[in-house]
Amino acid sequence: MVSIKWCVKQNAGIQMIQPNVNVSRSYLKMAEESITVLADVGRSKIWTATTAYYVFYYSLYSLMLLMGVKCEIHSCSLEFMKRFLKDFYNDKDMGMIEKAFKARIDLQYYADRAVDDVIIDDIKKYCKDFYIKTKHILSRITESQINMVRKHLEGGIY
Repeated sequence: MVSIKWCVKQNAGIQMIQPNVNVSRSYLKMAEESITVLADVGRSKIWTATTAYYVFYYSLYSLMLLMGVKCEIHSCSLEFMKRFLKDFYNDKDMGMIEKAFKARIDLQYYADRAVDDVIIDDIKKYCKDFYIKTKHILSRITESQINMVRKHLEGGIY
């Protein structure tokens, strides 16, 4: 398990940047495109898990970029979500993105690790809800909420 402290120290880890609405929108569009592709990869467990995961990840990353937080290490982005986005995402959201992350890794990188079809079906269905929820968050998040997250991250309040 990674920690925020470790993630902040990594070269491609969590970094504060200027909030960027345009790049945030681009990642949201990538999530939308992944939802569209999801229907076409249904016969492949590997690509269903991978595409569903990226619906989750691109949605989350869209919010992070809107807040001015960049991270190229996926496990660190998920840890950021758990630590700083509790006001926006619930335990189920966090659990499902973690299941999707694990399923993608298991199927893409470990041929001997089986992933239950029920898990694949669950993440395939839930990723769309996560996308919709994130879209809602993006439309309603306030500058004050963004500044609070940035203040906690910058101040080392993990």
